[in-house]
Amino acid sequence: MAQKMTDEEWRAFVSHGTRTGKLSTVRADGSPHVAPIWFLLDGDELVFNTGKETVKGRNLARDGRVALCVDDDRPPFHFVVLNGRARLSENLEEVRHWATRIAARYMGEDRAEDYGARNGVPGELLVRVPVDQVVAVKDLAA
Repeated sequence: MAQKMTDEEWRAFVSHGTRTGKLSTVRADGSPHVAPIWFLLDGDELVFNTGKETVKGRNLARDGRVALCVDDDRPPFHFVVLNGRARLSENLEEVRHWATRIAARYMGEDRAEDYGARNGVPGELLVRVPVDQVVAVKDLAA
């Protein structure tokens, strides 16, 4: 039977391994745009990078509302959806710092600096999303 995750459980779930998130942003016409992202949790904030001129970047600059879904598609199935409003920064020191930390999660410590240098450049944004709402369910098929 499906159960709500505790705060500790959903944080561990979204931070486990290299699970990607599916980020939904709002297009200018009000329709959704969904894209996979690499991310980290920093306390009560979701943190990721994106290009300023990408669809995500343009959407976030215009309308900061986001939803991020992280799931496990294997039985018994679990998912977490995080909602909030993004804050953007172009501070290159911050962008590179977080790009490196995020890369360490997804590419490993040995390649983190290379990816941080690649992604911590002008035209990239640091996105921080204070998590306002969480829907976290485990054992959907149990």
